[in-house]
Amino acid sequence: MASNNNSKIISDAHPHTVKKFELIETYIKSWAQKLMLTDSCSGIVFIDCMCNSGVYQDDDKNIVNGTPIRVAEALLDVARTYPDKQVHLFFNDNNADKIEELKKHLPEEERNYKIVTTVRDGNELLKWIGTQLKESSHMHFFLLYDPYDASIDWDALLPFFKNWGEVLINHMVSDSIRAISQVKKEETKKKYEGTYQVDSISDLVPYGSDKAAYEKRVLEIIDKMKGSATRKYYIATFPFFNTRNSLVYDLVHCTSHEKGFKLFKSTAWKTFGDKSSTKNRHGEENQLTFDFFGTGVFKPSVDEYCYDLNSIAIYLHENFRGKKDVPLSDVWAALDEHPVFPSDGYKNDLKQILKHDFGADISRKTITFSNGR
Repeated sequence: MASNNNSKIISDAHPHTVKKFELIETYIKSWAQKLMLTDSCSGIVFIDCMCNSGVYQDDDKNIVNGTPIRVAEALLDVARTYPDKQVHLFFNDNNADKIEELKKHLPEEERNYKIVTTVRDGNELLKWIGTQLKESSHMHFFLLYDPYDASIDWDALLPFFKNWGEVLINHMVSDSIRAISQVKKEETKKKYEGTYQVDSISDLVPYGSDKAAYEKRVLEIIDKMKGSATRKYYIATFPFFNTRNSLVYDLVHCTSHEKGFKLFKSTAWKTFGDKSSTKNRHGEENQLTFDFFGTGVFKPSVDEYCYDLNSIAIYLHENFRGKKDVPLSDVWAALDEHPVFPSDGYKNDLKQILKHDFGADISRKTITFSNGR
C-alpha cells in the first residue's frame, strides 16, 4: 500500500490485500488446531508487530476485517475448544490511534485467552520478546512480520528463526523495484542495505527491476539465519499481484516443521483458487507451447509466478518420465519438498491429470510414467 494510505486510521484494502487476510486467517485456524492436539504444546502465541487498525475499506467501500481481528476471533474459538491450553496474542503498531481503533473490535479476554496491545516500534518489540523465547519453549510461536515497505530488521527476526515456531514475512518487493535505482536519502539507502544485507546500495542497483533477484536475496539471508547448515528448514514463497497484474509483495513462510510447510502450501493454493498466486493469466494457462529443444511436442505453458495443477503434473512427469511402478509415496514426497507445489488436497486431481494428459498408468500404490509428451 502507498504511504498516504498507511497514514489513514482505516486504510484501503485492495483485492490482493483481502486475499492475504483470507490466507493468514485460514492457515492460522488449521495451524492452531494441529498444534493443540500435540502433547508437547502447552499453548500458542501469535504476534503481529505491525498490525495497523484491524479494519479496512475495500474497493466497494465496504468495511472488512484485517488480520488481527480475524485471527483474534479464530483463536478465541481454539482457546474455548482447548481450555487447558493457553492462547496469547500480541498486537502492536507505532500509531496509537490505530491501536485504539483495533481495541474496539477485539474479543474480550478469557481465562486462557490473553491479548496484549502495544504502541512502539515493532522491531523493538520483537527484540524484547526474542530474549524470552527459550524460557517459553513449551509455547509455539507464529510471528507475522508485515511492514509497509521493503524494510526488514533481520536482527529482530533472528531469535524466531533459531527457535521453534513459524515466521511469515511480507517482502514488499514492489517497493524495492520502484525505489532503489533512484534513492537519494542516506536513511533510505540504509533501509535497503539492511533489508538485503549489502554493504552499499550500489550492490543492489544491478538488480534493476528483476524481481527474482530481490526474492532470491531474501531467501539467501533466511537460509543463513536459520543456524546450522544441517538443520532442516522449510521456506515457501507466494507472490501477490494487484488488479493490474503487477507484483506487489511476496509472503515468505518459514518453519522448521514439515507439517506446517505442507499445510501453508495447500492453504495458499486453496485460497488462490487452485493456483499459486493472485495473478490473472487471461487464459494463457490454456494455451499450448511447442517445446523446440526438449521433447518436440506441444505442452501447456507454465508461469513461475502463477502455477496451476497442470504445472505440477508437468513437474512430476518430467521428474519421473519413463519410470515404472514408482511408489505414490515417492511421488508425493517430491512435492512435499517443493517450495511452492502442494500434495495435500490435490492427490486425486493430479493422478487424473497424469493419467489422461500424460498417459500414466496408475494403480492403488504406484504410478508408471510414460516416455511421451
